[in-house]
Amino acid sequence: MKLTIIGTGYVGLVTGTCFAEVGHQVICVDNDAAKVALLQSGGLPIYEPGLEELVNRNVAAGRLHFTASTADGVTNSDIIFIAVPTPQLPDGSVDLSFIERVAREIAGAMTSYKIIVDKSTVPVRTGEKVAETIKRYCKTKVECDVVSNPEFLREGFAVTDLMKPDRIVVGVRSQRPVAAMKEVYAPFAAPIVVTDIHSAELIKHASNSFLALKISYINAVSVICEATGANVQEVAAGMGMDERIGRRFLNPSLGFGGSCFPKDLSAFVQIAGQLGYDFGLLKEVQKINAEQMNRFLKKITDTLWVLRDKKIGVLGLAFKQNTDDVRMSPAIELCQRLQKEGATLRVHDPKAMDKARPLLPDATYVEDMNEVADGCDALVIATEWEEFRQLDLERTRKALSHPIIFDGRNLFDPEEMERLGFIYKSIGR
Repeated sequence: MKLTIIGTGYVGLVTGTCFAEVGHQVICVDNDAAKVALLQSGGLPIYEPGLEELVNRNVAAGRLHFTASTADGVTNSDIIFIAVPTPQLPDGSVDLSFIERVAREIAGAMTSYKIIVDKSTVPVRTGEKVAETIKRYCKTKVECDVVSNPEFLREGFAVTDLMKPDRIVVGVRSQRPVAAMKEVYAPFAAPIVVTDIHSAELIKHASNSFLALKISYINAVSVICEATGANVQEVAAGMGMDERIGRRFLNPSLGFGGSCFPKDLSAFVQIAGQLGYDFGLLKEVQKINAEQMNRFLKKITDTLWVLRDKKIGVLGLAFKQNTDDVRMSPAIELCQRLQKEGATLRVHDPKAMDKARPLLPDATYVEDMNEVADGCDALVIATEWEEFRQLDLERTRKALSHPIIFDGRNLFDPEEMERLGFIYKSIGR
């Protein structure tokens, strides 16, 4: 099929590339001419495991194209996916200006029937607004169908999630676009759930909010574990063996971050409030998430006492492993709070250092993770990169002025760390 993806961020670029990989003809559109030029020259604006190889292969095969022209994308495709940013406003609601602008651009270029698909995460009833906007601004008065098709991609695992999805959700206002949407997703061999458009829009916010709740729940349990001498990882393992609960997202940490969970959680609270329901449960999830960072910072200050003029090494800057995304990263927040207390930082991340530099301009960036601890008063592990488990602990202990490690991701065994001579502080153990 001929498909256009408007927006080449994490969602749009991965979606368009994977659509091309299964045989569709795909045009990816972005209004950032520099980004389009980068993509056309073989570069990528983001890091995502496996993505570069797929982009190169499908560009070479002639199935994947990049342009800055929305009109070209609309004219040459049957289905147009909107995958533009929906940033958070100061009150927690969603900025839909990018969606509205793209809807107007699509309307202005339409000369025949199109299926318009909301792939961006949007509040319930956004599909209605997109349909109204297109009808208002389409001078040729041709028909269209607006569909909600939320994404469920995890950064760092997005290619796998799209190629092997748990489910495909398609929300429609009529049955007319259903057959075409099923044809788009037929190569992925996943269950397709067809709903009304409002339900599809709610599925995304409800899913992300539930996962955020699950993270905050285990972080709250970690507080009880620390107070009683229990081990939160053993508690999580025991809970996760119950198939009604499952083990995923029961990993204690500094708290959730990134561009999705905090934004989607706030948006769902706002949506509920606008509909007359005070979603107190989700407000408590937000509160627990904020408190988790405070508790971890307190571990550091209780141990080091005064942070002014202390040198602290930090492993991890991305909000999670396998990505270079530092948006709303707990690791970045922790670094900024340590600096505010007067600490100087030596930092390392396998992929995110370039994007972190504007946020942490005064930090010292270290290319080798084993050199981060050199001359530091303590080392902090802030992101769960798998390679951090291979840290040369003997070298690290000797490099630190004091053998202190604060592990915000529980990467090491406390008994082994004590045996190696470390003062080791983790979460919920």
